[in-house]
Amino acid sequence: MQVQSSFKGASSFGSLYLVPTPIGNLEDMTFRAIKVLESVDFICAEDTRNTGLLLKHFDISTKQISFHEHNAYDKIPDLLDLLKEGKNLAQVSDAGMPSISDPGHDLVKAAIAENISVISIPGASAGITALIASGLAPQPHIFYGFLPRKAGQQKEFFQDKLAYPETQIFYESPYRVADTLKNMLSVYGDRQVTVVRELTKLYEEYLRGSISELVAALSEKPLKGECLIIVSGNDGQLSSSEEDSDDLDILSLVTQLIEAGKKPNQAIKQVAKDYKLNRQEVYNSYHGID
Repeated sequence: MQVQSSFKGASSFGSLYLVPTPIGNLEDMTFRAIKVLESVDFICAEDTRNTGLLLKHFDISTKQISFHEHNAYDKIPDLLDLLKEGKNLAQVSDAGMPSISDPGHDLVKAAIAENISVISIPGASAGITALIASGLAPQPHIFYGFLPRKAGQQKEFFQDKLAYPETQIFYESPYRVADTLKNMLSVYGDRQVTVVRELTKLYEEYLRGSISELVAALSEKPLKGECLIIVSGNDGQLSSSEEDSDDLDILSLVTQLIEAGKKPNQAIKQVAKDYKLNRQEVYNSYHGID
């Protein structure tokens, strides 16, 4: 067992501060975060150019150390040496809380193993910020970060999480959101989902609705900017899988595309192509033909 007294008790070691940075709007930087960045000996930055702009904005002159996924293995021993010498370090990511999608977690584990204090500063977090305005149940929830990129791996991932009752939070590239929602629909069925883009920025936007509604909307208007996907958890009824898609989902998908301006045959063709379904079966489902 290990007990960390962050601010009381003598120690010859320095402390590792985990400092959140704005996810878009610079006004989301906290007074405490600025104070810590001004007072530490070094700032370990994921991208020194990006962090340099932030430091310049707040007139902070603390020296930076480049620390990212490609050099973390080599840098961690040096950073530990600095901490053991009594230097205080701050670790930041390009946006939001550190240690989520950067190598900060490995540094945290290494510091804890050496009995070095690790102090987390509260601040901006994209997942929680989006969740509480999504309209979906904020608790319980699960944050997963980035999804696998390949369709097969995504569907396998969703299949593993199919029965989870918690609201699920994902980060995703705007170029993959539409395909990810299609993969999600094929496994989860037509759950409620919220897609958030450009959080805290001028073009912040929330798209709320069923998965099929968003799939249809995005086929006409692709997304731009940084995105999150928040999807409701299982309500007690397991969805049919891709191999056992029900007619209601198909009917809804075709209808949404028609309402978006496509002709019925065009909509049927697109649904069949997007979900790798037999075109005649999609046609029959839409027209109610047994």
